[in-house]
Amino acid sequence: MPYRFLTDALILFHFTFVGFVIFGGLLVLRWRRAALVHLPAAAWGVFIEWSGLLCPLTPLENFFRERAGLETYQGGFVNHYVMPILYPDGLTRDTQFALGAMILLINVSVYAIAFTRWRRQPGETLGPVAGA
Repeated sequence: MPYRFLTDALILFHFTFVGFVIFGGLLVLRWRRAALVHLPAAAWGVFIEWSGLLCPLTPLENFFRERAGLETYQGGFVNHYVMPILYPDGLTRDTQFALGAMILLINVSVYAIAFTRWRRQPGETLGPVAGA
């Protein structure tokens, strides 16, 4: 049953990625180099929410689910797994825009704090923040 394992592993990875998109900026407060990975991930998360497109991991998950004999689903990962937790009534375009704005706001706030810290420590480049 390798497809069942791949399905579960992909779901776990997808949840982890969504968490990283939302909260990964907090890692930047500790390790500056995390920004090199987090900024593109956060940009991708905002893009997916605002564009209404499906993340490529969703069709891949459905492919694995189908091969494992499991039921597939319509819509995106956020709509299928996250929205029932946050908003049981379902996903609307307005909600997607709000989620994208929330991701952007959280990350802009965290990066503003990080940049303020970095400016106080001239001469350092993308290394760990001293004292953090």
